[in-house]
Amino acid sequence: MRKWSIAIYSGDSPFALSAAPGVINPVLTASDVTDLSARYVADPFMIRMESLWYMFFEVLEDETGRGKIAYAQSDDALTWTYKSVVLEEPFHLSYPYVFACHNEIYMVPETGNAMEVRLYRAVEFPIRWQFAGNLLTGKRYVDSSLVHYHDCWWLFSADAPTRNDSLRLYRSERIEGAWTEHPSSPVVTSNPHLARPAGRVFEYGGSLFRYAQDDSPWYGRQVWALEITKLTHTDYAERLVTEEPVLRRSRFGWNSLGMHHVDPHPLAGNRWIACVDGHRNALSVGFAK
Repeated sequence: MRKWSIAIYSGDSPFALSAAPGVINPVLTASDVTDLSARYVADPFMIRMESLWYMFFEVLEDETGRGKIAYAQSDDALTWTYKSVVLEEPFHLSYPYVFACHNEIYMVPETGNAMEVRLYRAVEFPIRWQFAGNLLTGKRYVDSSLVHYHDCWWLFSADAPTRNDSLRLYRSERIEGAWTEHPSSPVVTSNPHLARPAGRVFEYGGSLFRYAQDDSPWYGRQVWALEITKLTHTDYAERLVTEEPVLRRSRFGWNSLGMHHVDPHPLAGNRWIACVDGHRNALSVGFAK
């Protein structure tokens, strides 16, 4: 059985990240979860509200084998305290893509088992979330990732989770929809190295970027960064940022099997901080947390 856990990385850019100085990684594991018996924690997303950082992530419940969304809190984004589960449904939840929009906080978790992409709104941040509607239905969408760019909302989502080789793109004038599939969609086909989203879509240096899971020859192997070089109502193009992945396994310890997620945030002094995840075999030695 594979064990996922969460770490904090930092660097001079969102494409040059490594373990944050002074941090003992991983910062969150299944053993930190206090309100249920957990197999692992994964898919972290952060948001800063005034002087505090909040991290939302999947907790896989041991008893049911179903994911729930929990959160942790930090003063400095380096040391984290687990708090509680904040969202659960009768189906699996993961990848809690959290973001701010028009003075509201929203979350789009993965709800592929429900054949929907569901939008939730915080009614009492960070502990109470209300279902706000379906963005997409009819496919097993996974790891949906949204960004507001050029006066539109754009939504990337993988729709072939058993193969992880196809990425679809949708557009909407409003976060609530209606969403229209881009004429170039699927924008990635037959490519398990670059299709499935691996974290937040973001602007940097005037350009738009996304991360992609490399899921071949095994799931959660490493993460690539891609620059979106063209994004209009009719055209789409992207290219790799570097010839090397931005995240890769260490071959020992907490991420000895691989990494598949990153959520970067800018800091003062042209620095970046990111929450990431990685996995190891449960029988691995050299990591006891």
